[in-house]
Amino acid sequence: MLHYLDHAATTPVPQAVAQAMVDVLTEGFGNPSSQYALGRKAKAALEEHRKCIAQALGCPPERLFFTSCGTEGDNWAIRAALWHNRRVGRHIIATAVEHSAVLQCLKDLEQQGYSVTYLRPDICNRITAAQVAAALQPDTALVSMMLVNNETGTRYPVEEVAALLRGRDTLLHTDAVQGFLEVPFSTKQLGADLITISAHKIGGPKGIGALYVGQRLPHPRPLLFGGGQERGLRSGTEATAQAAGFAKAVELRLAGLEEDWARMTDLRNYAARRLSAIPTLQLVGQPDAPHILSVSLPGYPSQNIVNDLDSKGICISAGSACHQGKASHVLTAMGLLKRIAAGTVRISLGPGTVRADIDALYDALQEHHERRFPML
Repeated sequence: MLHYLDHAATTPVPQAVAQAMVDVLTEGFGNPSSQYALGRKAKAALEEHRKCIAQALGCPPERLFFTSCGTEGDNWAIRAALWHNRRVGRHIIATAVEHSAVLQCLKDLEQQGYSVTYLRPDICNRITAAQVAAALQPDTALVSMMLVNNETGTRYPVEEVAALLRGRDTLLHTDAVQGFLEVPFSTKQLGADLITISAHKIGGPKGIGALYVGQRLPHPRPLLFGGGQERGLRSGTEATAQAAGFAKAVELRLAGLEEDWARMTDLRNYAARRLSAIPTLQLVGQPDAPHILSVSLPGYPSQNIVNDLDSKGICISAGSACHQGKASHVLTAMGLLKRIAAGTVRISLGPGTVRADIDALYDALQEHHERRFPML
């Protein structure tokens, strides 16, 4: 039996989502730019799907632009913000625990002459708006702060940062890929100028995401030039089947959303209590989001744990917690001891997760602990 506990990596696609995509691929396959009836029907359907996702995000549909993934959305958002604020300056503030889609983009920008201040978290992976305030400079063009950390589930104070920036030219971007329909928020509540989301984290297909662009960027720099799709900002024939799947996944998640959040929070807390009974196991970080929990078995390489559990049909992740023998940038920034960081694994839940999955995980981790000696 498969126990899938890696929903932060990707999520299973419900049959209804797959069917919505099949319907578009086989019947509503017209090019939305075509002028005949089949094309007009595809265009109308695409806009309905955009409207569905925008409503869930709490923004006007005309401010939501489809992308291929969260990585594309992050890169586009950062570069569009800097182009918009090119006369403000070349200083950027970001957290040291952002997803690589943000950090690698910033690394490239540093090579182009931008300066970046990276805010480090405390041992629980918390970062405060006061840290942002202390880092602000007259030439700060952009702050990029993720909503929910993909490794520990920590939620960051994006709303407070938005309030701090009010009245300044500095723009605010948030990578909400792990937060969309996982924690409550809307574009108005967050106050961010750019928000990145992705379909495959909520039961949608891979290959599509979206970027919210706020009113402070009325004419953002286009990502792609060509036929003028996505209001001239991202040319290229639209991924109509993926958009249909994205919208259907949103629709399914919205049905009973608060009940799902409460149930996953209960499961996460149950997992924390159950796993804490394993000798030496430690909880890692502050799991604010209901679907992510990180734990460590100090002295046990995380990839070995993942491989061992995989042989038992249990899917968890080292995340980026162990890459070529090195701890992830998140765990390093948190200042964890090397043994704790090296033994950290991520458990992430979804609407279909049940207590039996947690119990199977406990049994497997307990057996792993009993069979192996800690590294010297």
